Amino acid sequence: MIRLTIAVCAIVLGAAVAFPAFALSLDEAKAKGLVGERPNGYLGTVNPSNAEAQSLIEDVNRKRKQAYEEIAKRNRTDIRAVETLAGEKAIQNTAPGNFIEGPGGWMKK
Repeated sequence: MIRLTIAVCAIVLGAAVAFPAFALSLDEAKAKGLVGERPNGYLGTVNPSNAEAQSLIEDVNRKRKQAYEEIAKRNRTDIRAVETLAGEKAIQNTAPGNFIEGPGGWMKK
């Protein structure tokens, strides 16, 4: 479980890095309220009208899913457990003022 936690933390923290293929970085998209962290370990669209943010979300989520699959396989666990743990860590690490998805929808942390 410790290896799983360390691996998930590395993925979550690595996801905060800017993605050079996009003019909009993940940190910028979060700060502008365009995207937020979801409990399932993936990004969600807070403001669906921004196509650039949507492309960024798709790219980040694709990379996260690949990483979660590798972690789950390496630790012989279900991917849903990895996704859930990653979601918890991502929400914990979300900066105040950025969006997270809760039971009632999107809210600022």
